[in-house]
This record gives sequence, C-alpha cells and structure tokens, in this order.
Amino acid sequence: MVDALSLLAIALLIGGVIGTVVPLVPGGSLSLVGLFLYWWGSGFTEPGPLALVVLTFLGVLAILAEFLGGAIAARAGGASWKTTAASAVVGILLMIVTGPLGLLVGLFGTVFVLEIVQGGTLDRSVRSAAYATAGILASTAIQVLLTASILFGFVIAVALF
Repeated sequence: MVDALSLLAIALLIGGVIGTVVPLVPGGSLSLVGLFLYWWGSGFTEPGPLALVVLTFLGVLAILAEFLGGAIAARAGGASWKTTAASAVVGILLMIVTGPLGLLVGLFGTVFVLEIVQGGTLDRSVRSAAYATAGILASTAIQVLLTASILFGFVIAVALF
C-alpha cells in the first residue's frame, strides 16, 4: 500500500523536474526535499546509503547550477563581477514582471550595456552578453537533466533494491 507521505515525496521529486523550467521554483531543492522526505518516511532505509549519497550529490549539483550557471558563463564571456551581479538583479526583476523572456532579454541587455559603458568594444560586449544568456539556458538544461536523474535514480533504487 502506498501512503500519503510516499505520494508527497514522489510529487516533490516530479515537481523538482518541472520546477527547473518554471521561473522562481527551486527544482533541485524540491528534489532533495522529496528524496529526504521519502527516506525519513521509510525509517531511513530506502533508498539505501549509496543511492542516497549519489542522489543527494546530484541535487546539490542542480542547486549549484541554478545559482551559479549564469554567473560562470558571464565571467567566461569576459563580463566583470559587477556586470554579472547587476545583470542577475535586472534579469530576475524582469522575469517577475514579464516571465522567462524578460529574464533573457534583461540579462543580455544589461551585460551588453554595462560592458559598453565600462569601455568594452562592441564585439566583446556582444560576446559577454551572449555567453551570459547561453549560460542561463545551459544551466536550465543541466538542472533538468540532474533533477530527472534524481527522479529516475530514486525510482530505480526504491523499486529494485
């Protein structure tokens, strides 16, 4: 028989995957909450220790990708830390108002304008803005893969072992 706690844990794991593509929903965190809720509900027996460690590691990677992916990509493209921080703030504010498109446009535009203002060339500013924008998209893809891996790994670990 499946209990309500198990259903909630599985719903959180599924929500974690969905949450990675929904703005302002912490997918990796939801996945970890679902994982540990199930583990607690099973009397700390399922999933086993190895599976728990591996799935937790994947969850931590998803959280890091969520918070650091765009910044790392912007820095790789040559943007300054100040530009990276400002673009994150503007992108989040625009995302709240206009959704995911606002995030991408705000991020690209902020990095581009601030890099130009700081004396960057047109080519360098476009490159930095493109890296930052691509980094956000890549970060989302990585988060989807990690949270889906947690979900599928959980199902395999609980069903087979």
